[in-house]
Amino acid sequence: MIKVRVQSLGLDQNTKSPVVILQEEEGERVLPIWIGPAEASAIAMELAGMKFARPLTHDLFAILLRGLGGTLTRVLITRVQDNTYFAELVVQRGDDVFTIDARPSDSIAIALRARADLYAGDELLTATSFEIAAVDPDAPELEGGPAPGMSAEELKEHLRRLNPEDLGRFNP
Repeated sequence: MIKVRVQSLGLDQNTKSPVVILQEEEGERVLPIWIGPAEASAIAMELAGMKFARPLTHDLFAILLRGLGGTLTRVLITRVQDNTYFAELVVQRGDDVFTIDARPSDSIAIALRARADLYAGDELLTATSFEIAAVDPDAPELEGGPAPGMSAEELKEHLRRLNPEDLGRFNP
């Protein structure tokens, strides 16, 4: 497993879906994960340091976990199956360590609140990521999104050439 961090949060202009981008801490590879708007909002609010008078769902989970004597030690993005990513919350309570199956988006939102480390499988970063590259200002803009039936290498190249503005900014 490779330690990652939330590099950015954006909005895919083609699907209008939020995307969280995880980047390995000791490298340039990234892992984009398309997520729901509620989870994107929860992640964005925590990244922006926004606090509310009453706890929201992910805040409540972190508070409840602490109240029961547990600590979220790390989140593992473990695999992808049928375009669905899987994650595990690793919780320690006393001498006991256990894992809880969870969606990556919820896991990331909770990990940010609990100040827990995030990890992704190396094969996920290799198989589904792209290298961050400087955008050539003289290159023509991409028209439309990836074409249906693109090979993995063609999709990787398409994503590599994307300008961050092509994804937009997610505003909660």
